[in-house]
Amino acid sequence: MTRAAHRSPLRIVEVAPRDGLQNEPTPVTTADKLALIEACVEAGVDRIEVASFAHPRLVPQMADAEAVIAGLSARARARAIGLVLNERGLERALASGIGEINVVVAASEGFALANQGTSREALLASALRILAEATASGLRTSLTVSVAFGCPFDGPTDPATVVELVERVRTASPTTEVALGDTIGAAAPGEVARLIEALSPLLPPEELRLHFHDTRHAGIANAWEAMRDGVRTFDASMGGIGGCPFAPRATGNVATEDLVWMATRSGYDTSVDLPAAIAIAPLLTRMLGHEVPAMLPRAGIFPPAPQT
Repeated sequence: MTRAAHRSPLRIVEVAPRDGLQNEPTPVTTADKLALIEACVEAGVDRIEVASFAHPRLVPQMADAEAVIAGLSARARARAIGLVLNERGLERALASGIGEINVVVAASEGFALANQGTSREALLASALRILAEATASGLRTSLTVSVAFGCPFDGPTDPATVVELVERVRTASPTTEVALGDTIGAAAPGEVARLIEALSPLLPPEELRLHFHDTRHAGIANAWEAMRDGVRTFDASMGGIGGCPFAPRATGNVATEDLVWMATRSGYDTSVDLPAAIAIAPLLTRMLGHEVPAMLPRAGIFPPAPQT
């Protein structure tokens, strides 16, 4: 693959308030979630996944989705994304007034069954109905193909399966943004490059969004590979927090701070203010009761900012 020139800026979709918190055992108050979201706004992220309209019994940490959305500032609301898993979730999203939704389709049968209790084909059919209704209602839409590189139940994911899913989504809903989720941190850079190339006839890299987990410490390397191959939109989580309740041993997301530092030191532009992003780590530590895994809050920015 020909390496892309990196003149266009990277866009960060901040997922700490949803994907970051959903697997945390310590309950987080609505007020603390709003403080985290507003801190992310101040740090300059482009968009923010603020809540999930999942059933509260299945994901208790997201039980206050409507209260969170109701409490958003105008600046946060303009950036807000809500996760929708089924038609009932879409009803709740529409009633909340959120402007953008993300839906998820698993690339494997095993994960579809474990995550949502149904087949991959049924998930896709439901997702396409949700996208059509959301688009007709004026919402912006995105779809994440989860376990796009590997599944904890079915093993490595066949790239042809991902290509087929993406083709069907783009045919049915051409304006929907497509994201690839490395849900359990199974990808390595070579696999990332091959899947981006396999998708390129359907979807140019600059229209893709990628979501990496750092389960095996390959997340930053995978993001670097994707940047070099032309991808410009990345999910990331302040502090590197996160994980999937339905994916055994899945650990945190790629840390926003670490990703942005790597990108900017390599000549890429982002809208994120690194000192403001690093300042979020103590807030997360207080909220969660443990230190976050991101490295930049510990090591600091290099080179250090000049003292005034």
